[in-house]
Amino acid sequence: MNRKLLTILLISFVIAGGCAFLVYRIVSARMSSARPVLTTRVVAAASDIKLGTVLAANDLTTVEIQGTLPKGVILKPEGAIGRGVLSDLYQGEPILDSRLASSGSGGGLAATIPQGMRACAVKVDQVVGVAGFVTPGMRVDVLASGNPPNAANSSEGTMTKTILQNIAVLSAGTDIQKDAEGKPQQVQVVNLLVTPDQAQTLSLAASELKIQLVLRNPLDTKVAQVSSMAMGQMFGAPGLQPHVRRTPRSVPKVFTIEVINGASSSQEKFKSPEAKQ
Repeated sequence: MNRKLLTILLISFVIAGGCAFLVYRIVSARMSSARPVLTTRVVAAASDIKLGTVLAANDLTTVEIQGTLPKGVILKPEGAIGRGVLSDLYQGEPILDSRLASSGSGGGLAATIPQGMRACAVKVDQVVGVAGFVTPGMRVDVLASGNPPNAANSSEGTMTKTILQNIAVLSAGTDIQKDAEGKPQQVQVVNLLVTPDQAQTLSLAASELKIQLVLRNPLDTKVAQVSSMAMGQMFGAPGLQPHVRRTPRSVPKVFTIEVINGASSSQEKFKSPEAKQ
């Protein structure tokens, strides 16, 4: 066979193979784009839902999620209706089982309290409440200021002590209470998540002392060693200088003196002035 003919046939086969591969790629891409993507319809919030709300049917909707589902996502509305919300939900957000209280536990603040913990309400004002910046989920330290029981016999005066540290805020808002004249007034109330022992400490301090909340970084969980501060210490009162107790030096009552005379020696004893008295 002619060499020229062989070269033409070889080039033709290469071109035909390239065209076939190109057609295969185009057809495969179109077929894969036309293939339906698997989606799953899950329960989501129909609108913004506040903490403590008991979910009803009109609070829920459904959305489609592609691919792997989040862990604990609720697939049917029956699994969410009648359960309290443990944290704020936003419109279109898929509802997870961990964001809801157990069935039958109801709603409100009580459903958000973990087992073994307590919610203790503290009445504060705008300044004590860190100018309104104390919001649910933040962490605070609790300071108590007042006169200690032995203040009458002490020159220290008013004292401030950090009684609790790294305490979570459950809720913050206003409440209607009556003043000394019986008139209604709005007061700031902050609910703190504490243990039973911490609840006793906080309740005792709130009944007799002024409570101050100190905002802290949520990532800073270290409990610092903080000593109490007195008003006299702040202004450097001279009466608060540490008292040094001096121990009197003991003086021997009898002195013994050795007298050496040549090769002989003798001892003479003398009484001290204190011993004579």
